[in-house]
Amino acid sequence: MTLGLARDPHSHARPEEVVVRRMALDLDVSFEERRLSGSVTLEVERVDPGATRLVLDTWHLDLGAVTDGAGTPLAHELGEHDPILGAPLTITLGEGDRVVVHYATTGDAQALQWLDPAQTSSGKEFLFTQSQPILARSWIPCQDSPGIRAPYDAVVRVPADLGLMAVMSAENPTAPAPDGTYRFTMPEPVPSYLVALAVGDLEFRELGPRTGVYAEPQVVEAAAWEFADTERMMEAAEDLYGPYRWGRYDLLVLPASFPYGGMENPRLTFATPTVITGDRSLVSLVAHELAHSWSGNLVTNATWNDLWLNEGFTTYFETRIDEAVFGADYTSMLLRLGRQELDKTLADAEPQQTVLHTELEDPDGYLPKLPYEKGSLFLRMLEARVGRERFDAFLRDYFDRHAFGSMDTPTFLAHLEAELLAPAGLGPEDVGVEEWVHGPGVPADAPAFTSGAFDLVDAQVAALGAGTPAADLDTTGWNSHQWVHFVRSLPTDHAVLDDVDAAHAFSSSGNIEVATAWFELAVSSGWVFERPAADAALADLLTRHGRALYLRKVYAALATTEQGRARAREVYAVARPTYHPVSQGVVDRILA
Repeated sequence: MTLGLARDPHSHARPEEVVVRRMALDLDVSFEERRLSGSVTLEVERVDPGATRLVLDTWHLDLGAVTDGAGTPLAHELGEHDPILGAPLTITLGEGDRVVVHYATTGDAQALQWLDPAQTSSGKEFLFTQSQPILARSWIPCQDSPGIRAPYDAVVRVPADLGLMAVMSAENPTAPAPDGTYRFTMPEPVPSYLVALAVGDLEFRELGPRTGVYAEPQVVEAAAWEFADTERMMEAAEDLYGPYRWGRYDLLVLPASFPYGGMENPRLTFATPTVITGDRSLVSLVAHELAHSWSGNLVTNATWNDLWLNEGFTTYFETRIDEAVFGADYTSMLLRLGRQELDKTLADAEPQQTVLHTELEDPDGYLPKLPYEKGSLFLRMLEARVGRERFDAFLRDYFDRHAFGSMDTPTFLAHLEAELLAPAGLGPEDVGVEEWVHGPGVPADAPAFTSGAFDLVDAQVAALGAGTPAADLDTTGWNSHQWVHFVRSLPTDHAVLDDVDAAHAFSSSGNIEVATAWFELAVSSGWVFERPAADAALADLLTRHGRALYLRKVYAALATTEQGRARAREVYAVARPTYHPVSQGVVDRILA
């Protein structure tokens, strides 16, 4: 953790006493026992010269010996388990600066998902990790705080007879190792939530000089076609905010149970297969995860209370990449959809839940899209007030000045005032900093966005309302963003919904954005419960996909009525075992 920043309330670690400076993993992967076992070696620094203890975060780990680098046992104590934070592991240090913890994961490892062959495209076992926000402690004893960074090495052994490849958020192989042993190095310091591992039947395809994609053999060609613009996105990002500092940028397409759209693990973004639509219409997700290589990975939020410094900046940066690669008209649709998402979140929230910088008991407690879209709007407002050229120079300097470091909200606001506002002749009160960061809702000076492409959609919605059959609407050339806007603009009249579903087959759409928007409407209007085929399609969607954002939307819509809640519980009883613990937690809270 950068000295002087706020202490992380979501970690037991005490980096002001002793901090981890390097980590080395040595792990065996057992699909049969569904566990990782081995050791982690931690090189530490005594920030306080008189410090005698190292405090690590753990979550239901099976702990073994704890020694120094020479193998001498070290006294240690596992504290009481907290239902949010897990248990602190306090180790009394010896004379050296190296600690080795032997351990194995258990069935309560929330970061890990072990997939059966039936859950994968290849028909082979699969393992992946998802450590954000504080799940790394469930598979590595570590100082599990975003404000603490360290490079790492790893040796991972996979049973050779399985023919599976291991990859990490590190320097990776492009072919399976015959003996099943893989060695990794991440030379740049990263926080624990960005340490990632996946093991599966994987192939690699090159996309450009610094970019490529990993996926199961049945998916890899489609993924390579879908992500063909990745190198162009990298070039656009570098033109905006400086050089890419992580060597390569590759993507790993995971099975459908992956709980997020993407996870910005350095060097290897983990991505959902739901963005592979065959028309490249959802690749703005790649722009978002790539943008994290600067905002989030390069300059990291010091605590999870500062998440807007990560996701708000990244959402802003994402749309700037999209504008450079795909044009302003395309980007205007994304901005409008983002504001729609934010307005929906705000409409259902208590005022105290809509503050950008807040004190969270649960680090995963932000409302969906709040830090992303409100944070991005704040930056868009600042850009409008000082001008794009000045704002871009400020952001580029910010990433350079704080590279491979951490940032909390008070420190950033002081930096903002000194480096952007004052040189522009403005003070924090002139741009409403306090209202934006610590106030509820969205201030009145938020930028508004227009979209010619959505104007075309609105005209067709009006024609539908005037009696034009859905099959006769002019939808030529519409992309998925226009279809989502169309669905969100529809009335709840069941006859109209019958007409548009017959014409455009929304209930069977293979586009996750369109299908989710449709079923939110179909559920909230009660339409789906009167159409057995549509109800079956709804159950299929919730069973086949494990992406938490979309599960949250549909289950939340179902939970608003007794009929919907009963149906949700029926579907969830079947689907829950196939979800990652992150997604299980989301739905559990909705249906509690």
